[in-house]
Amino acid sequence: MNHQITKIQSVIEPLRQEIINHKVYSVITHLDDLKIFMQYHVYAVWDFMSLLKSLQIGLTCTTTPWFPVGTANTRYLINEIVTGEESDVDGEGVRKSHYEMYLEAMEQCGADATAIHQFIHTLKETGNLEQAYIIAGVPKEAREFVDFTFKVINSKTSYLQSAAFTFGREDLIPNMFISIVGDLNRKFPDQLSLIKYYLDRHIEVDGDHHSNLALEMTAELCGDDEDKWKAAEEVTVASLQQRINLWNGVYNKIMRSKIIA
Repeated sequence: MNHQITKIQSVIEPLRQEIINHKVYSVITHLDDLKIFMQYHVYAVWDFMSLLKSLQIGLTCTTTPWFPVGTANTRYLINEIVTGEESDVDGEGVRKSHYEMYLEAMEQCGADATAIHQFIHTLKETGNLEQAYIIAGVPKEAREFVDFTFKVINSKTSYLQSAAFTFGREDLIPNMFISIVGDLNRKFPDQLSLIKYYLDRHIEVDGDHHSNLALEMTAELCGDDEDKWKAAEEVTVASLQQRINLWNGVYNKIMRSKIIA
């Protein structure tokens, strides 16, 4: 494996472990707890798609007239990932993006999706993130998470976007969470089958095939440039810290709900 990739993986391992072993998972003991988790997490599911599409825009030609952009290999890598994320198949074999699958899972389990729908509607109408946050009442930690993602997107720097995507967004669903959802699904099969499918699919597609493609993409974009690798490491660390902050927000919200209940 590329020694620069190995170095980044070594640097971020403590942060990855903090995420994988985060206390938020231990407090998801009831269906209502999972609903809160999903109401925060859905913003990360959505802006993941935005980060992905920003990479596709930067690494391929998405306008006419067409001209070749970059290398054919990076074009292949990003297009392959986009195909899987934007038009995967649900449990019935119907083509859907992972974001659309997640919304359907929220609807099935009774998680309130009003805020995310309002957020998306307002953003489509205004193009203004801040206005969309306010109107939808997006939680502070979710706002900060999305803001960071769009800071990376607006850098228009493909190797930074690729690093944040590759190391900061893939392979972060721990076995503990999968087990919790599995246990709850056995109790509420009519309400959690879709989120279980989403997680299983995420592990099957993103955690194996896509993560390998993303590693290759980042390695090609950074090449032998030490400065690019250093910047890639810095944006990755910041991305993981944002995930920790998001999970802290979810944890605090769940704990407050338990006290009120």
